[in-house]
Amino acid sequence: MSILHTLTPANHNRDSASMSYVYPVVSRRAGGVSVGINLNPNNACNWACIYCQVPNLTRGAAPAIDLALLETELRAMLADILLGDFMQTRVPEGARRLNDIALSGNGEPTSSKEFPQVIDLIGRVMADFGLTGKIRLVLITNGSLVDRPRVQEGLKKMAALNGEVWFKLDSATATGLRRVNQTRTPPGKHFERLKLAASLCPTWIQTCVFALDGAPPGETEQSAYLAMIRRIRQERVPVQGVLLYGLARPSMQPEAPRLSALPAAWMENWAGAIRKTGLTVKLTP
Repeated sequence: MSILHTLTPANHNRDSASMSYVYPVVSRRAGGVSVGINLNPNNACNWACIYCQVPNLTRGAAPAIDLALLETELRAMLADILLGDFMQTRVPEGARRLNDIALSGNGEPTSSKEFPQVIDLIGRVMADFGLTGKIRLVLITNGSLVDRPRVQEGLKKMAALNGEVWFKLDSATATGLRRVNQTRTPPGKHFERLKLAASLCPTWIQTCVFALDGAPPGETEQSAYLAMIRRIRQERVPVQGVLLYGLARPSMQPEAPRLSALPAAWMENWAGAIRKTGLTVKLTP
């Protein structure tokens, strides 16, 4: 394995470890080292979020996964982190702890047909390294496939492994979902999928907020989002809270020139508005 540069929160290069599926990052939201698993090395996703950092993003699903290779790579990465000099040579001081294993990468991970088998594989490796119950297993997802049985099976397996779902909710309007995520998913359907995910595995909402053409989300967008959060509270959907974050790395999509980070004060005010509904908010500007 050859990792040439010190990792930073701004560098989430999936090729940094010269592996097909596994890559290490210093996660600003997780606050330590995250071992990423990329089930979409073909850069294919069923959504096309305009802030996505994946170059050459295409519409589609994950390819067939070589489970044996994935396991070999994951074991090698964890051995380097836990038993080798990875932390001392590649990670800045203050971030030298293994925080989680995260299913993320270059597309929607639950589009992999082998998703439940991947969770089983990760569970085996975690047990062999004595990590079960000590670190989290995180799924970063747009939530669009939660109603598929194999995805539900995988979420149930994750729940038994100290698992956690980060479920994308950038907009609660049909217009916003089309504009930001380029999906025609109705907001009501997205809510039901969130509700289902939260019933199967501990779930956080993850929301990316930014300025589009110099303007923050408008009154209609803000009101609809807060209304959905209040509905979550009213229906007692067991979400853990909201992971609210801004732009940290440049978009690789055609809309990139139209995007910019919002001022810290705006983000703090928005986080405060969400907190007033009663949900926990973790803000990463």
